[in-house]
Amino acid sequence: MDLLQLTYFQKVARLEHMTKAARELNVAQPALSMAIARLESDLGVPLFDRHGRQIRLNAYGKAFLARTDTALTALEEGRRELADMTGLEHGQITLAVTTLNRISELLGAFLTRYPDVRFRVTQAPSEEKKSQLLEKGDIDFFFSYMPLQHPEINCLPLFTESILLAVPPSHPLAGLTSVRLQDVAEESFVSLKTGYSFRDITDSYCREAGFTPSIVCVGDEPAAIQGLVRAGLGIAFQPVAAAHNEAEASGLHFLEISEPACRWTLHLLWRKEHYLSKAARHFHNFAVDYYKGDQEENP
Repeated sequence: MDLLQLTYFQKVARLEHMTKAARELNVAQPALSMAIARLESDLGVPLFDRHGRQIRLNAYGKAFLARTDTALTALEEGRRELADMTGLEHGQITLAVTTLNRISELLGAFLTRYPDVRFRVTQAPSEEKKSQLLEKGDIDFFFSYMPLQHPEINCLPLFTESILLAVPPSHPLAGLTSVRLQDVAEESFVSLKTGYSFRDITDSYCREAGFTPSIVCVGDEPAAIQGLVRAGLGIAFQPVAAAHNEAEASGLHFLEISEPACRWTLHLLWRKEHYLSKAARHFHNFAVDYYKGDQEENP
């Protein structure tokens, strides 16, 4: 058993497809199949159930994959730790986010100060997917608007902002500056798809106000929501930062919600046992200071 066999097995186990794994690993499929066969021979058990050309990870394979993930993660963290100690690299930071809008300025500001640091950013469609990446050690941090209570994960609130309602300029509510959420219970809403943290949070506020929103259009592009509101399809929840940045360009009217107080908080999460490189530690401290200043300017 060697490191290359473990790396090959991890890829095949995650994809459960030999051809796709060979392509991603940039190796010939026969060589990959032979490596997996040798690994199974060394272990004395089959790791996959084979049905024709299809393969499925079996109980032995699932157990061994968990140990393989742990071993390869530990080796990678050891490599990064040694690189930090010897100063042989400028650093790489891996992140997962639901939407890039809220952190793009943070990343730009950090790279202005540390131009040699490299980022690898995964845009995950759900909080559950990001949690899986974090727990597996595939990422250093993820940015979440949903707090996570987990004994192995740190959860640090960074920034809290209000949530507003966006309405077209011709809407009867456009003459107001604020509204109670229960007063728009009969309105049509444009919203993100279920699974996005912003959708989950705004749905919870609607339940608190005593209604389920009538959603006439859903999408997975936050930037497109304002265009649909402007077209007259309905009204929409919007973070205050998006409202301030796009108010003039969007031509929309934004209302404060007086009751209940609708807010959401950006959290930085990382696994306690995950090794953080110097670059990652600098990024952690930079993000805390960056959003602290932002919060002081926009209380």
